[in-house]
Amino acid sequence: MANLYNTMYNPDVLSCIANLSNDEVFTPPEVANAMLDMLPQELFSNPDTTFLDPACKSGVFLREIAKRLLDGLEPIIPDLQERTDHIFQEQLYGIAITELTSHLSRRSLYCSKTANGNYSVTHFDTVDGNVRYKIIQHRWQNGNCVFCGAAQSQYDRSDDLETHAYEFIHTVRPEDIFNMKFDVIIGNPPYQLATGGGTEEKKSATQAKPVYHRFIEQAKKLNPRYLCMIIPARWYSGGIGLNQFRYDMINDKHITKLVDYINSKDCFQGVDIAGGVCYFLWERDNENDACEITNISGNSSTVSIRSLNEFESLFIRSNEAIHIIYKVMAKSSRFMNEMVSPIDTFGIPSKEKGHSKKQEGDILLLHTLGYNKQGVSYISPNKIKKEPSSYR
Repeated sequence: MANLYNTMYNPDVLSCIANLSNDEVFTPPEVANAMLDMLPQELFSNPDTTFLDPACKSGVFLREIAKRLLDGLEPIIPDLQERTDHIFQEQLYGIAITELTSHLSRRSLYCSKTANGNYSVTHFDTVDGNVRYKIIQHRWQNGNCVFCGAAQSQYDRSDDLETHAYEFIHTVRPEDIFNMKFDVIIGNPPYQLATGGGTEEKKSATQAKPVYHRFIEQAKKLNPRYLCMIIPARWYSGGIGLNQFRYDMINDKHITKLVDYINSKDCFQGVDIAGGVCYFLWERDNENDACEITNISGNSSTVSIRSLNEFESLFIRSNEAIHIIYKVMAKSSRFMNEMVSPIDTFGIPSKEKGHSKKQEGDILLLHTLGYNKQGVSYISPNKIKKEPSSYR
């Protein structure tokens, strides 16, 4: 078995799989192992440690965990088949996100797409083994799923199509899925779902609703000893459905490590995810203000030990920017956020361009004419709907 895992995947087929989309990104083996390296390595020498991947796609996390357990448990369970049976049947569990990825995951883990097949390296009485896939239906209310927020217009589909109703987050009792507790929950959850936003004229403007945070929130309900997931870094600045999640994350003293990729292509080759990606380690039994934050950009990296909420509600992702910020704060107590507004400062619609000839009582209006071009016109003070005294 050990030789099988070390040779049959060279070159590693899981390094070669093309990603389905930016919403469902396969994890390269080297990234999965970097995440596993953050965990206490004694976990892989303990026959009682249990692992769950709640969003299996290629099965890479469970496969790489199996490799480590096969080595770590050899002194305790010398017989290879006995050790294999124990690891695969008692320690490793997964929930696939689609029927296709359930086959991929079992093939990666058991060397057979069916756990009870002739070629499975360990024998189960069921097809799934410990990597399950169950067709789940969304629960619609007012046009959206109450669990994940998916738009009914987009995902109310027939049984022969994938509904992307992920089992792990479509239940109020995730502990009932396997009826057991887990020491480690690790994975790469789906990132977003289309909400059906946009107009008939602008179908390309269809909005997407994040779902990755729901996997993290659900995992915490299971109260594992360790939680490790790789997700888009967009949560740093909040946004649609993420403001409460962002607040909870930067104030969570159980997050002990955060690895940040400003450019997602440095982590997922060829995949462009706006804002980059990150993975983190959450430790149930460790509560501390200090978090080890690693910035990775190309071949360079920086490491800083600091609090995620060092600047209260504002998370500064760049380690190199911290000392600059403190220098600025030492010189001034008034900053740009008090002087500018990103949108709707005076209640003037963004399409307002004013008129070219000044009339009595008019005030000057500076506005954009497109990329790097500025227009100058005039506007009546009656157009000022917010804080009319602030323009004087």
